[in-house]
Amino acid sequence: QVQLVESGGGLVQAGGSLRLSCAASGMLFSLSAVGWYRQAPGKQRELVATITRRGGTRYADSVKGRFTISRDNVKNTVYLQMNSLSPEDTAVYYCNTDPSIWAYWGQGTQVTVSS
Repeated sequence: QVQLVESGGGLVQAGGSLRLSCAASGMLFSLSAVGWYRQAPGKQRELVATITRRGGTRYADSVKGRFTISRDNVKNTVYLQMNSLSPEDTAVYYCNTDPSIWAYWGQGTQVTVSS
């Protein structure tokens, strides 16, 4: 059974930083492209960053230059370093494969940025 567990969210002031972690089990993690997604209140879930199995990265324009996605295939973990956070980054953050698989969605981790 595949399980993706997100952690690292919290409350931070504008301009601050957070590092999210996504721990994967039950899947061939090293063979999968993994993405970080987020869903703000009243908005659709959006893909903000992807890392391919070979380490290539892609970012949404809204986070480019501020967020960095990385992976550790030994630990089966993907990270999202978020810098220069703004209130517009407030959302629940999820990880999943890219493209996403419905059954893999976890509980996410809440990120709240205060102004």
